[in-house]
Amino acid sequence: MPLWGNQLAEFPDAERMGRVCVGKVDLRLRPSANSASVGVLYEDMVVTWLREVIGEAPGLALGRRWVETPDGYVYAPSVQPVRYQPNVPVSALPSSSIGPGFWAEITVPYVDIFLANPPARSPWFQEFTYPKLYYSQVMWVDDLRTLDDGTVQYRVVEKYGTYGDVFWADARAFRPLTEEDISPINPEVEDKTVVVDLNYQTLACYEGSREVYFCRISSGAKFNAWGEKVEDWGTPTGSHYIWRKLISIHMAGGTVSGGYDLPGIPWTCLFVGDGVALHSTYWHNDYGTPRSHGCVNASPEDAKWVFRWTSPVVSLDPGDVTVNQMFTSTNIKVIEA
Repeated sequence: MPLWGNQLAEFPDAERMGRVCVGKVDLRLRPSANSASVGVLYEDMVVTWLREVIGEAPGLALGRRWVETPDGYVYAPSVQPVRYQPNVPVSALPSSSIGPGFWAEITVPYVDIFLANPPARSPWFQEFTYPKLYYSQVMWVDDLRTLDDGTVQYRVVEKYGTYGDVFWADARAFRPLTEEDISPINPEVEDKTVVVDLNYQTLACYEGSREVYFCRISSGAKFNAWGEKVEDWGTPTGSHYIWRKLISIHMAGGTVSGGYDLPGIPWTCLFVGDGVALHSTYWHNDYGTPRSHGCVNASPEDAKWVFRWTSPVVSLDPGDVTVNQMFTSTNIKVIEA
C-alpha cells in the first residue's frame, strides 16, 4: 500500500490493471451494456485486468471490447491499461542543455501532485480538487527533496507548451527515460511512410512497400457529445511531413465547451499546422473510434514506436527538434477512401 505525498493510495496486487478514465462506468455481469449492473466504478478507481474480451457495443458506440475483472466486466474504452512499477529515486540530478534534470515517465496508475508555485495557472489543474498525473505521462524533473518521513519528492514541470505550473510529487512514481527509450528504429532506411486510414481508424508504417508496423488509432471526431456532426475536428487528409517532434508537450485548444487542456503528452509528432499531431494518449482507451480534436491518438506503446521509427531523430537533450527544410522528414499520409 504505497504512500504518495500525504495520501494513501491502494492498488490491486496484480500485474495488469485498468484505471477508470471517465466520470463513472457500470460494472456488468456480462460484456454487454444490456447485462445487469453489479456495481459502479468512478474515475481513477483501479481494477485488476484479467483479460480483454469481445462483447456487445453499447448504444451507438463502435467498440466491442470489454475488460474482464474478478468482479465483472467494464467497457474497455473507459479503462486505461496501467501497471504498478515503482522506482528507486535518484540521489542527484544530471546536467543538460536545458538545466539540471531529466525526462521521466510515470509508471504507476496515478500519483498525486502538489502545486509548488501557487496560484494555479493551467485550466486543467484548476478543475481538480485532487490533481494527479497518470500512467505513461512524461514530465521533466528539475529538483528533488526529502520529507521528514524519508519520502523523496521530485519537482516536476513541463518544458514545452507550459503555463508555468510547478509541482511536487512522490519520486517513486517516475522512471527516468534512457537513451534506449528514444533510440531510432531502422534509421538506415530512408523510404519510410506512415499511412493513417480514417475509415478504418488504423495506422500502418511502411519501409518502401513493406508494412513493418500496424495499430489502431483514434482520429478527429465526427460527432460531438450531443451527437451533432462537427467539421472542425476532422484530421486533415493528404500528404504531410513531420515538422516537429517532442518527447513531451502540454496541449491546449478549442472552445470552453469543446476544448481540451492536457499536460505531459508524450511521443508527439506534429505534422499539420501548429497543433495536429500523432501522439500518445492516457485519457481514453477507445482506439478504433474517431474522438480527437484533429490529432491522431495512439496508445503509449504504439506512439512511442512510431516516434522512434520516424524522422527527424530526437535526443534526450533537449527532447525537442524542428525540421528546417520540408520533405526531409517522414511522410504521413492521411487517407479517407
